[in-house]
Amino acid sequence: MRAINVSGLTKRFGRVTAVNRISFYVEEGEVFGLLGPNGAGKTTTINMLATLINPTSGHAEVAGAVIGRDNYKVRKRIGIVFQDPTLDNKLTGRENLHLHAMLYGLKRGIIKERIRKVLKLIELEGKADMLVGNYSGGMKRRLEIARGLMHKPRVLFLDEPTLGLDAQTRRRIWEYIKSLKQEGMLSVILTTHYMEEADYLADRVAIIDNGKIVAIDTPANLKKSLGGDIIQLYIRGSEKSYRGLIHKINDRIKVKKTDLRLARTQTGEDELLITVEGGNDKVPLIISMAEREGVRVVSLDIHTPSLEDVFLHFTGRNIREDGADGYERNREFIKRMRR
Repeated sequence: MRAINVSGLTKRFGRVTAVNRISFYVEEGEVFGLLGPNGAGKTTTINMLATLINPTSGHAEVAGAVIGRDNYKVRKRIGIVFQDPTLDNKLTGRENLHLHAMLYGLKRGIIKERIRKVLKLIELEGKADMLVGNYSGGMKRRLEIARGLMHKPRVLFLDEPTLGLDAQTRRRIWEYIKSLKQEGMLSVILTTHYMEEADYLADRVAIIDNGKIVAIDTPANLKKSLGGDIIQLYIRGSEKSYRGLIHKINDRIKVKKTDLRLARTQTGEDELLITVEGGNDKVPLIISMAEREGVRVVSLDIHTPSLEDVFLHFTGRNIREDGADGYERNREFIKRMRR
């Protein structure tokens, strides 16, 4: 049995369609990534699957229970780490875990042992009796993951689990998430806009943009789908000279895609991305054509496709172009509901 089955799931807020008829599944024991910028619909999807908000239409099953019909069963079978902190800063780490266990109805005789196990997993045994208000951001995030595991859920939702953390702390949390697959048949659904996070953790990923899933596969297969090399040119010139250069490239070189992005760098250069087989062999010709068209090449880079390139290919924009475009206006509503 699959851990999650989603078919045609839709959520509208007034005239805004936050999630638009998405369909996907998550296998038991799988780490599944939902990738997309802020406002893409990731958090709205998680909130529906966790029964925090009702879908407008569509069907979804989580851990064998149907959302909208078996919400109580869903909540008993899932754990969730919200994007926004939800710990009680006036309690110790151990007390936060104990309260969570009581709310989930764990028997008194097993609570102590479960707390010991999850604290060991996240390496916070020595800080368990410290007030959470004195924890660092990374310690709080690790404690929230431990809390989500207290009742041994079948599905764990992690909504931007490393947002705002430094690189070292983020890497440590990645290792904890990797180890979760050893917790029986636990399935993890992870939302993130860090491409390297999804590449490292996820067995499969879905790219969601403007409320729609635009691609879904393993990270390796998604990168292979682009093929060839990415030549990244930082250039200066006029729009007319750029058009001439792109025309010459498409006419004389067998390219898979050219993508010009105007004024994307802090120093004022424009960016031209060219997807082509044998990138190293094509660079001299491209530079020569640029010179003839009056385009100055400031710098260049050649690399094999990354998930960042995949996202750009399918959506036409960089994942870090976050912008508040309003697709998750339910955030304040969810915060108030939690309080």
